[in-house]
Amino acid sequence: MLDTALTSTQRRTALEAMSGEEGLDILVVGGGVTGAGIALDAAARGLRTGIVEMGDWASGTSSWSSKLVHGGLRYLYQLDFALVHEALTERGRLLTTTAPHLVKAQPFLWPLKHHYERSYSAVGVGLYDALAIAGARGHQTVPVQKHLGRKGTRALAPALDPAKLVGAIRFYDARVDDSRLVIDLVRTAVGLGAYAANRTWVTDFLKDDHGSVAGAVVTDLETGESHEIRAAQTINATGVWTEATQDLATDAGGLKVLASKGIHIVVPKEAIDAETGIFLRTEKSVLFIIPWQRYWVIGTTDTPWEQDVAKPVATAADVDYVLDHANEVLARPLTRADIIGVYAGLRPLLQPQLRPGAEAASTKVSREHTVTRVAPGLTAIAGGKLTTYRVMAADAVDHALGEAGAHAH
Repeated sequence: MLDTALTSTQRRTALEAMSGEEGLDILVVGGGVTGAGIALDAAARGLRTGIVEMGDWASGTSSWSSKLVHGGLRYLYQLDFALVHEALTERGRLLTTTAPHLVKAQPFLWPLKHHYERSYSAVGVGLYDALAIAGARGHQTVPVQKHLGRKGTRALAPALDPAKLVGAIRFYDARVDDSRLVIDLVRTAVGLGAYAANRTWVTDFLKDDHGSVAGAVVTDLETGESHEIRAAQTINATGVWTEATQDLATDAGGLKVLASKGIHIVVPKEAIDAETGIFLRTEKSVLFIIPWQRYWVIGTTDTPWEQDVAKPVATAADVDYVLDHANEVLARPLTRADIIGVYAGLRPLLQPQLRPGAEAASTKVSREHTVTRVAPGLTAIAGGKLTTYRVMAADAVDHALGEAGAHAH
């Protein structure tokens, strides 16, 4: 999260330009990875585009992730092949084309406690590799799985307790500096002509004579000044703030979003002796032990959060959950004394149904994200994950423009 993503002069100039009489084709509200991706997509189509964010870029969910670009191996065991294929295709694109300077291949060991797990797990990982190669049109963007016995596992990860394991499978995903990715997306959008202003809070929506949303009223949190930004279409990409934002435009209809808390602990690099990341299946989901240059990031959890969405915090129970599952495979158990940092973020999970009044006919729903028209002139998108931000962005812009407009741009 860096204020230097855009200079103060650029920010002020952008806010003045967005507030001009000409107006915008697309105004994006929300400066996380989804909003940044939407701004880039719209600007790349030649649309007059603006993006505003009430905090700093990536200051919400997009800076508190697991820092992974992955296909969602666990979804294979739910037989959601289409979702995994889409995510792995995007992983390959990020590794090779979109952001190879930020997204790096990351090996993981999947420890096996019983011999019968090997064949079961190998089928899943093998399909994962196959879908990745198919998504890359036959190209191999990361190495395929490799099976290891106790000796091979110990050579890569002496920290794993050999008494609890029969071996492991090494497979690859990818990792990313999530905040840096968002900042680069915003910068790229600006390079294509978009206007961007952080610390700019949407306090209301403008309406035209027919009641359609025609832009937004924003407050410059640096100066306290109010501005009106007119736009033909506005896209709400505010994540866990989705409902609060859409309620400024209408009290009927829209998306229903649950804030789900995920926490991570951070331990020094010397606390775990391993050359690779570690992947664990839990009774609820999965746990990743992810290497960075000077430390390990371990997580995550998945629990409802009903308090202030701007201030999620990790509880003692959250920390114990992560420690307990990591220690199931480690020879030297981690303790609270090893922890040098803890952070918590919120996932904007979609509820099964739209709020009453939403235009179901104008709604696009996928396994991970939904785009809908909350009100004339206002589109909302929620759900999804960092890996598939580009697909989400294209869906949001297409939806806002309508079928004819999308084909024209």
